[in-house]
Amino acid sequence: MKAEFTAIIEAATEGGYWAICPEIPGANGQGDTLEEAKESLKNAIQLIFEDRLADIRRELSKEAIEDTISISIP
Repeated sequence: MKAEFTAIIEAATEGGYWAICPEIPGANGQGDTLEEAKESLKNAIQLIFEDRLADIRRELSKEAIEDTISISIP
C-alpha cells in the first residue's frame, strides 16, 4: 500500500530538525538533516500502522473479513 501524508519539519533549537505528521497522532521524527528527519518520520508512521493493525487483528474473530479500500482526498 502506498499513501501520502503531510510532513511538517522545523529546525530544532538544539540543532538538527524535528518532524511531525498532523494526520497521524503521535507520529514524529527527528534527525541531524532534513532527510534524516523525514526518514525518521516515515519509520514512525510505519510503526504506528503496524502496531494498530496487529492490535486489531488480535481481537478479530475467525469469521472477520479483511479487505482493502482506496480513498481519494482532494
